[in-house]
Amino acid sequence: MAEISTQVSSSINGLTREFGVITHNLANVSTVGYKRRYNTFSKALMAQGVGATQETSDQAQLQTTFDFSQGSFTETGRSLDFALCGKGFFVIETPQGPLYTRNGMFQLDQNGQIVDSSGRIVAGQAGPISLSPDMSPSQISVSSDGNISVAGTAVGQFKLVDFKDKADQLVAAGLNCFQAPENVKPDTSGNLIVKQGFQEGSNVQMVEELTDMIMVTRLYEANMKSLAVSKVNSKSLMSVAMG
Repeated sequence: MAEISTQVSSSINGLTREFGVITHNLANVSTVGYKRRYNTFSKALMAQGVGATQETSDQAQLQTTFDFSQGSFTETGRSLDFALCGKGFFVIETPQGPLYTRNGMFQLDQNGQIVDSSGRIVAGQAGPISLSPDMSPSQISVSSDGNISVAGTAVGQFKLVDFKDKADQLVAAGLNCFQAPENVKPDTSGNLIVKQGFQEGSNVQMVEELTDMIMVTRLYEANMKSLAVSKVNSKSLMSVAMG
């Protein structure tokens, strides 16, 4: 009886975690470049039924991974908005090492360098991309391969990378960025298309997330009832044993 109670409690913990993943996705349904998180725990639990075996509660079933599928594009007309079409990332330079993002809402800092919304340098193929501080952003033109020119003069190229089959090893680093483990190195991306004047929206599908939320909630309630019954039966057995 105690073993069953432990298994159900483990299932409840897994469902609670998955509920948190879903609510996080819903909170970012309008976040530019956001990639949804997903967890298969509830589907595995549904397949095995309430009060599932220890296999369902295995740590692998509790891991949260990212869906890097393409989000939809919105045209903004802003010269420092960029969307990526295809698999890959912009590179953001930080003192702690490079970060990777699909959020191409950039700006110019006081030194004329292209930076992200937090003021961190957006990497170019040959280092930071520096422009004249007094120039107008409307003079910036970016080709589909990421080459940047100002009034017809080339000034640099975005550093674009792809992790290919290792993308699932990336971890969240905050502010819609990802970090790669030390042993995972990106490749230069040759297939990405840069779209100037566009933003890539979140790839969260609200209907899908709400459907998953309903399933998780129902499984949670069923497991709570199962846990309550298990505790009642356990107390009954104890009373009989003591009687």
